[in-house]
Amino acid sequence: MNMSVLIIDDDEPLLRALRLNFAARGYRVSTAGTGAAGLAAAADHPPDLVVVDLGLPDLDGLDVVAGIRGYSSVPIIVLSARHTGPTKVAALDAGADDYVTKPFGMDELLARMRAALRRATPAPTAPVIATAAFRLDLSTKQATGADGHPVRLTPTEWHLIEVLARHEGKLVEHKRLLREVWGPRYETETNYLRVHFANLRRKLEPDPSRPRYLVTEPGIGYRLEVGLPSSP
Repeated sequence: MNMSVLIIDDDEPLLRALRLNFAARGYRVSTAGTGAAGLAAAADHPPDLVVVDLGLPDLDGLDVVAGIRGYSSVPIIVLSARHTGPTKVAALDAGADDYVTKPFGMDELLARMRAALRRATPAPTAPVIATAAFRLDLSTKQATGADGHPVRLTPTEWHLIEVLARHEGKLVEHKRLLREVWGPRYETETNYLRVHFANLRRKLEPDPSRPRYLVTEPGIGYRLEVGLPSSP
């Protein structure tokens, strides 16, 4: 499985029980006992899933959920003794994907985790993206030009175009690109994108000054368009 789970809870006996149960089922587990530590852990080492309690010693768990959701689409499951309807609604509105009340059954929690991870798994993407000017093989991480010769991309350039390829035809916002390639601490460094996309266009576009495939939405993000009609 090799999925990573971050548990944010200050109940040490519960943390130990969750850590043991999750690890026994193949999850990589990290823990945080405060909201601040949880937010830092989620940013520094992004997990595949977060389990968070609402009753933390320093922050309300709702603020932790909203904080993580502000930059990440990672599945978040709230695990809390608060069982009122308004609290559950508030947690879901803050960005939680599911809500489990304490006391709970371990099998139920694990099933809800599996369901959340399945929902978060992107749909399969075609391993090859082909245009009239270049070809991207996502399985081998190789780019070739229209003449069939390899196009040398740096690791950062490949990572950027791979993100666009996996969302082909859809707008990918600046913040998401920066987060996925450089990490959440770089979400405002849009100059990084300008430099690297200029290089990508120089290497891949027939006319870099009039890009057909690597399209800019000014002030918002970038989009990979495949199979656009030729200019008259």
